[in-house]
Parts: sequence; structure tokens; C-alpha cells
Amino acid sequence: MFNSIFTDGLSVEAFFIAILSSVAVGFLISLLYLVTNKKEGYSQSYVWTIIMLPPVVAIVIAAIGNNVASSLSLAGAFTLVRFRSAPGDPKQIAYVFYATATGLICGLGYITYAFIFLVIIAAVLLVLYKTKYASPATSSMTLKITIPENLNYIGLFDKTLDKYTSNWLLKRVKTTEFGTLFELIYSIEINNTANQKAFIDEIRTLNGNLNVVLVLYKYDDKVYAS
Repeated sequence: MFNSIFTDGLSVEAFFIAILSSVAVGFLISLLYLVTNKKEGYSQSYVWTIIMLPPVVAIVIAAIGNNVASSLSLAGAFTLVRFRSAPGDPKQIAYVFYATATGLICGLGYITYAFIFLVIIAAVLLVLYKTKYASPATSSMTLKITIPENLNYIGLFDKTLDKYTSNWLLKRVKTTEFGTLFELIYSIEINNTANQKAFIDEIRTLNGNLNVVLVLYKYDDKVYAS
């Protein structure tokens, strides 16, 4: 009875080969993702998704076979990347394509090629990770400085900003604490080799030791929270 399910399409052997091989490559890709994202952090749900995606794509492709509908199923499989269409890390989107592509190859029956593809791309990613390829010399950050209302801030922090950053721009000035304080918000490109503590300490000597906040752009929405 079980075999009769596959008489018109996918054989039992091909089914299990596609499933097991795609699960294996998905698990290996998830391990690679864990290694290359130790510093940035990761979510358990995303790691599970990487493992699940190759077998899902593999079975869809293997069940349909090489016909006109196969190309349509391929397009449908790649639309799964839409769950990462919200603003996020492009590297995570690349891992989704990586997992989808290996699942596709397994579903077409090219198991050896799937593992060769897996190893080659994994080696490239590990080399990029270890060598920190294309790592920028500066980081885009937001700087918020609190000053007393009677302090003239025009040009006050220019020398310090020139010393520790490659470029900077005053984006916003607002009053706070019922007008007793001012908040200056700068967009800056800070040198990655710069001593950030020394940078903040120099600012504190100029703003009367009031609050100084330095945050990466991707978290800069928190800068505006009161």
C-alpha cells in the first residue's frame, strides 16, 4: 500500500534519499551559520528554518519532477525568502538562498553535487569570516550629547570629533528636562581603531560630565527614547 503511493511519481528510494540528504545539508548549513554569527548573535527559530528549508524544497522538486511545473515550483520555492523581506541582515537572506539551492539540487537527484556545492560555499564563507574580508575601517554611529542650557555648543566639540571620527554631522538639537538641558545628536563615522572610552571622556570634560550616548545606526532608534 505504501509503495502504491509512489507508483505514479516519486519512488520510495528517491523519496528517502532526497529527504535524508537535504536534512543533512540543512543541518550542516545551520552549523556554518552558528559559527559565522557567534559575534552578531542568532535566533533559534532562524536556525531551525535553515534546517527545515532544504528538505521542504527538495521534496517539492522531487515530487513534481522534470517538467514544466518544475520551473514553477522552483519560483515558488524561492518566494519563501519573503519571510526575510523585512529589514534585516543581508547575510541571513543569503543563507536562505544557500539552503534553498542545496535543497533544490538534492530534489533533482544530484546528491553528490549538492554536497560539493555545500563544501565549496562553506569554505568560501569560512575564509571570508576568518579574514574579516571587506570589514570597514569605520563604523556608522549616532552620538547623543547632553549639555546645560547656558553652554554654547557651536564649535565646542569640533576638535574632539575631528580627532576620533572620519566625518560627522550635527543632525538634531532639542531641549529636554523642561528646557534646562539641550540634546545634540550627531551622525558620525568613527574609526574602528579609535579608543571609544577616551572619546567619550573627552566629550564629558566639555559637556559638564552630563550624559553621552554612542550607539550603532541599527540601534539608533533607542537614542531618541526619553
